[in-house]
Amino acid sequence: MDSTPSSSPSKAARWTSYVMSAAPVLMLLMSGVMKIMQTEQVVKGFADWPPGSAVMIGVLEIVCTLVYLIPRTAVLGAILLVGYLGGAVSFTVKMGLGVAGWWMPVAFGVLVWGGLWLREPRLHALLPLRR
Repeated sequence: MDSTPSSSPSKAARWTSYVMSAAPVLMLLMSGVMKIMQTEQVVKGFADWPPGSAVMIGVLEIVCTLVYLIPRTAVLGAILLVGYLGGAVSFTVKMGLGVAGWWMPVAFGVLVWGGLWLREPRLHALLPLRR
């Protein structure tokens, strides 16, 4: 199987993909750093969790995001991030937070895959959009 893409994305598609990916990437990196730094808000939010949970989740968040940012591993990173965000949706639904709790992880998952789809032509064969 040929690993070279059949065509490169246009400059506009590439920049649109970067803009789409920026919000979830920045939010996940910031969230991960806050968990590792054990900010007051994080300590309160994780009060009922086992000790060290926030730090481990923060490390996981950052590692998955970095895997997404590396072009060669971006598809794996997208899979990992959407799994992580799915866990966030599951947790917020279980906590009874309603739409207010799960709309952002869902939106970020869409932005992660949408941005990657625009800059990775090989994904067009797997996830075709029809006109």
